[in-house]
Amino acid sequence: MNQGVEWAAHCAALLAVLPEGVVIPAATLAEFHALPAPYLAKALQQLASAGIVSAEPGRRGGYRLARPAEEITLLDIVNAVDGRGSAFRCTEIRRCGPSAVPRRFYTPRCGIAAAMDEAEQAYRDSLAGVTIASIAEGVRRDSPPEAVAKGRRWLESALAR
Repeated sequence: MNQGVEWAAHCAALLAVLPEGVVIPAATLAEFHALPAPYLAKALQQLASAGIVSAEPGRRGGYRLARPAEEITLLDIVNAVDGRGSAFRCTEIRRCGPSAVPRRFYTPRCGIAAAMDEAEQAYRDSLAGVTIASIAEGVRRDSPPEAVAKGRRWLESALAR
C-alpha cells in the first residue's frame, strides 16, 4: 500500500475537526505531519479528484473536506490514493513450467487467486465500515491530552500567519 494512503487519512482526520469555513494549506498540512510537501500535495490532489476534499485557491486558500466526515470512509481514501485495482495479480504460473498442460484443462480461476480475492474483499468491506469521523474521534481519544493541546495551538498559530 502506498504511504500516501496513511498521509491522506491523517490529513482527512485533521480536516474533519476544523470549524466550518476553515481551510488548511497543503504546506501547513505537510509541516504539521512532518511530511515532504510535494508528495503530500500529490495525495491531496488525488483526494480532490475523488471529491473527498475541496481546494480553495488563493493566498488564504487551502483544503477542507468536500463532504461530511461521516460520509467518507477509509476505503474512499484508499481508492483515491492507491486506486481501485486489486492488490494481488495472478500471473497464472500454474500454467507454466514442466507440468504445464493445455489451457482448457485448468479451472477458470486459480485457488490462490480466489483466496486472495476473498481476503481483499473482506479488507475492503472492513475499510468501508470505518469513517473519517470515527478515525478523527479515535485520534482525539487516543492521543495524550498534551499532544492534542499542543497540536491545536500550533495549528491556530500557523493558520493565523
